[in-house]
Amino acid sequence: MRVYKFGGASVKDANGVKNLASVLKTTGYKSTLVVVSAMGKTTNAMELVIKNYFENKAELQSSILEVIKYHNEILLDLFDNEQHQVFRSVKSLFDELALFFKSNKSPDYNFVYDQTIGFGELISTTIISYYLNEIGLANNWIDVRDFIKTDNYYRRANINWEKTQGNITSNFDTTKLNITQGFLGSDANNFTTTLGREGSDYTAAIFAYCLNANDVTIWKDVPGVLNADPRYFENPQLLHQISYREAIELAFYGASVIHPKTLQPLQQKEIPLYVKSFLDPKSDGTCVSKGKALKPEIPCFIVKKNQILISLSSLDFSYIVEENISEIFSLLHYYKMKVDVIQNSAISFSVCVDNIYNNRDKLIQHLKAKFNVTCYDNVSLYTIRHYNDVAIKELEKDKTVLLKQLTQGTVQIVTK
Repeated sequence: MRVYKFGGASVKDANGVKNLASVLKTTGYKSTLVVVSAMGKTTNAMELVIKNYFENKAELQSSILEVIKYHNEILLDLFDNEQHQVFRSVKSLFDELALFFKSNKSPDYNFVYDQTIGFGELISTTIISYYLNEIGLANNWIDVRDFIKTDNYYRRANINWEKTQGNITSNFDTTKLNITQGFLGSDANNFTTTLGREGSDYTAAIFAYCLNANDVTIWKDVPGVLNADPRYFENPQLLHQISYREAIELAFYGASVIHPKTLQPLQQKEIPLYVKSFLDPKSDGTCVSKGKALKPEIPCFIVKKNQILISLSSLDFSYIVEENISEIFSLLHYYKMKVDVIQNSAISFSVCVDNIYNNRDKLIQHLKAKFNVTCYDNVSLYTIRHYNDVAIKELEKDKTVLLKQLTQGTVQIVTK
C-alpha cells in the first residue's frame, strides 16, 4: 500500500488534474491511496466566503459564485459533455453549502469554519475521481470523514486514534486506487472538523500509519525539501535525505514543506516519506527516514511572517519567576496563542506568537493588569538550523533585530 498526497498547487487547473493522472500512470496506481487538497487557492476563497457570512452578507453570494465559476471552468476543460454526472455531483455539493448557510444557527466562527471550508476538498476529489474514471483509471472515491474521527476542537482537531484505526481496518479496500480528501475529519456527532491549515500531509500520514503503508509521497511544485523557501530566499538547495528527527525539527520551526504533525505517526512505524516534484515524477526528490544524516549538511532557513512579539516586565521590577511564567503560559493557552520563541531574563519575558485565533487584543489587555507590556505586530521570525556566522550575518543585513536566541545547532531571530 502506498499513500500519495497532492496539494492545491498540483491541481490548480485542468492541466494539473491531467498531470496528476500522468503521475499515477508513470509511477503505478494499484493499491494506492491519493489524498488531495482543495484546488489552487480555493481554501483562501472559502475563507473569504466565511468572512462575508459573518461580516458582509451582501457579498456572500458573489464570493460563493466566484468559487463556483472557478471550478466550472476546470470542469468544462476536463469534460466535453455538460450532461456528465460530475456536473450534477459538484452542483449538489454547492447546494449543500448554500443550505448550511441558510439553516445554520451557530454563532461560533470556528464551528462554521469547519463545516464549510472543507467543501474545497470534497469538490476537488469529486472532480478528480470522475476524471480518472473517465480516462480508464478506475478508482474508489471515499469520504475521509467516515474514517478519520476527532474531538470537537474545531480548526485544530485532535485524532481519536482508536476509532480512526478501527474505521480504516474495517472499511478500507487496499486493493483499489482510492481517492480521498486531506485536512478533514469528523467528531462524535459527525460534524466536520479540520486538522489545521496544511493538514492534508497529516491526513496522508494518518492513513499510512493505520494501513501500515510501504511509504508516503508528497507531490510538490519543488524538487523536494529545500534548505530554504524559494519565495523568500535566493538559490535554495535540495536536501537529498533527512532523518525523521531533523525533519521534525524543521517542521516545528515552521518549514512549509512538511506539516508539523505529519512525521510523528510515520516515525513510529518507520514509514519512509518522500517529497517529490509532480513535474518530474521520476526524480529521487528527498527521502525522510530513520537515522539518515542531513545530506548535504548546510544551513537551513525558515521564515514565519506576520508574527507578534510580546515583551513583558514586572510592574515593580521584581523577578519574573515560576509563578509569573506559569500565569503567562496559562493566558497564552487560554487565548490559543501558538508560541514560537521564548526568551526570559531576571525581570523580563519575551514571547513570539502566532495569532491564529485573533485573540491578540484580549491577551494584551489581560497581561497589562500585571505587567508592563510592549507589543510588536507583523514581525518576522527567522530560524536557521545548522547555522554559521556567514548565514547569520547575511540574514541580519538591512533588518532591525528585536530578539535573537542561539542554541546548539539553531538560531532564531525576530526582525521588524
